Amino acid sequence: MSDAKLTLLLDRLEDAGDGDTVSVQDILDATGDRSIMPVVLAIALILVSPLSGIPGLPTLSAIVVLLVMGQAVFRRQHLWLPGFLCNRQISRDRFAGAIRWMRRPAAWIDRHSHPRLRVLTVGPLRWLTLLVCMCVPLVWPFLELLPFVTSFGAGALALMTFGLFTRDGLYVLWGYSVVGCMAGAIAWLVQAGT
Repeated sequence: MSDAKLTLLLDRLEDAGDGDTVSVQDILDATGDRSIMPVVLAIALILVSPLSGIPGLPTLSAIVVLLVMGQAVFRRQHLWLPGFLCNRQISRDRFAGAIRWMRRPAAWIDRHSHPRLRVLTVGPLRWLTLLVCMCVPLVWPFLELLPFVTSFGAGALALMTFGLFTRDGLYVLWGYSVVGCMAGAIAWLVQAGT
């Protein structure tokens, strides 16, 4: 994607596929197989929406994000996902509803983003953020038992990847703050349960 805007990404996702369903492969085709950050961002946005309540979707999304982020860390030129993941589908109606649900917040974010705090989006701090982005989805399969809770982790992932994508370190910082709050809440729940 030449222009780092969430609304443009949503436009591409809305046009993904051409049938009654949208597959993971359709999402990859819409964002481009060289565009790792837009793919991760697209998946995170899907999980921020009410689609996170679909059983199995957070776990599937976690697997896809881990595979894609791993390829980002190792600097692969083209994305690769196994066929059984690429063929997973969701109904077009649900998918389109999620895209519509994201339109207003995406437009707000687009209006309030520009390159700043770039030090957080390049060099060693970029790699640190990529590693954190790989850690966030590790808990999604466990949190799936609690409907819509994965949306918080997906929101953190969306903020960090959007920050890297647009070179806006403020969004990276916001993503870190959400991760910190979630880690604190999980630690408190674990401690309270023992």
